[in-house]
Amino acid sequence: MADQKKKKLTPVQQEYQQLAQRHEPKRPLVRNFTRAFFVGGFICLIGQGITELFIRYFDFTEKTAGNPTVAVLILLSALLTGLGVYDRIAQWAGAGTSVPVTGFANSITSAAIEHRSEGLVLGVGGNMFKLAGSVIVFGVVAAFIIGLLKTLFTMGG
Repeated sequence: MADQKKKKLTPVQQEYQQLAQRHEPKRPLVRNFTRAFFVGGFICLIGQGITELFIRYFDFTEKTAGNPTVAVLILLSALLTGLGVYDRIAQWAGAGTSVPVTGFANSITSAAIEHRSEGLVLGVGGNMFKLAGSVIVFGVVAAFIIGLLKTLFTMGG
């Protein structure tokens, strides 16, 4: 059945495919992996530094410093996105900038900036949460399932 759906290429199309593959530039995978690794690690290092600041100067515990650290990382990411800096870093570093919190904040802020001309409610609000909606739903459903499993395991043993 899958073979029937697959379109057969003519000899000219096959020749073009081979020509295109020969002239396609090679991707610098090692360079891309290295950049992503170090930039992602640097973002995490900044997060750890912020956590240490909250612990040392604001009397947070290791347990309670996590939430304000995430908030600061989101704020910094949104600010850098608004200034156009985050996108330039992302072009250079690739996947390294998609560290969950900062990458998510970047995508939300980018959508808000892109659709601001359509108004605050329908433009910014409506389009900003197209991406966020699925992430939020997944988070809520996952939290519910984990909570349910924890309850079942604690009741059983």
